[in-house]
Formats: sequence, C-alpha cells, structure tokens
Amino acid sequence: MNLNSIHEKCVLVLNRQWQAISIISPADAFAHLATDNASALDIEGSDRMQPTPLSDWMQLPIRSRDRKIGTSNGAIRVPTVIVLRDFAKVPIFRPKFCLKNLWMRDSGKCQYSGRMLRPSEASIDHVIPQSRGGATSWENCVLAERRLNSDKGDRTPDEAGLKLIKRPITPPPVPITLTLKNHLNIPDWDHFLIRSAA
Repeated sequence: MNLNSIHEKCVLVLNRQWQAISIISPADAFAHLATDNASALDIEGSDRMQPTPLSDWMQLPIRSRDRKIGTSNGAIRVPTVIVLRDFAKVPIFRPKFCLKNLWMRDSGKCQYSGRMLRPSEASIDHVIPQSRGGATSWENCVLAERRLNSDKGDRTPDEAGLKLIKRPITPPPVPITLTLKNHLNIPDWDHFLIRSAA
C-alpha cells in the first residue's frame, strides 16, 4: 500500500450495534484501533466475524486478498471493517441541494414531461423563476429537460402551459446507513450494507 492508499477511504465503520455508519481511511481506522476506540473485524466469509483488538490484529497473517501496510514491526493487514466500542447512534443524512441530489429525488425524470433523462439532457428548473423572486431550494426546483426549461424561460409553469407531475418537496432525512455504497466491491462490506432493490 503506497502512501496515498493509507488515506483512501476503504474501511467500513460500524457502530456498537454493528450498523454501518461511515467509510474511512486505513490511517483513521488505525487511529481508532490504537486508542482502543474500536476493534477490527477478522472476517472469514459469513461464518466468522471476530472483533479483534490491535495487539492481536498485528499478529494475524496477511492473506492474498488483503491490503497491507508496513510498520516498524513489519507488514500488517488493513482491516476492511472496524466496530466502534462506545458509539451507538446512526447519524442522519440530510441531502444538500445540488443537481445530483435533485436527480435522485426526481428519479432522473423531467418533472414536466415525465421522460427519463440522460445527464446531459437534465437541468434545474426554478418553478417560480429567480427573476420573479423564486428561491433556489428543494421546494421551488425540479429536474427538467433542458429544451423545456429553455422554452419555459421566465414564466411560471401555468404561463408556459406546463404541468408539474408532483409538487417539489425537501427529501426526508434518512439514516446514513442507507446512503453507504460498496463502490470498491469489498466482499466483507456486503454483510453490513443494504443493497438497492433491482
């Protein structure tokens, strides 16, 4: 593992109830282990998940699939998952307003035509135009086809002959566990992350 890899976010963090709450770097994971705030999980398939303190973790063999780092005592395995000892909460995720999150809220559909959009076709439309005092907010913005948005211009949907499919709202806050994704395809994480419905 090179110096940059020690800061790559590739360690899943569980609270003390074993619920996924974060993804951190190996450097941060080892800081938690060194201060005894967490144990590393020694995972072997779904048959064995053993919380292991740092002193014991340093003695574990390094398997071919493991990431490793060099220390003054030799190479040690980088954990894929750690469990916090005292933290029991699940943080709440409140999405920030941006095109990406608006895309997710509106399921990639133009809120006037109902058409599924490619990212290059999508734009943010202000239902009440900014020039007329409309805010850039969850309650006043929708995903819209660029062409329709351009045609609408500084008019309201009624004035432009358009009808909203649904009223724009602020997405509800959700447990952060629901937002964590296994983009690195680390098999050990699959035990703890919620898979999206196909």
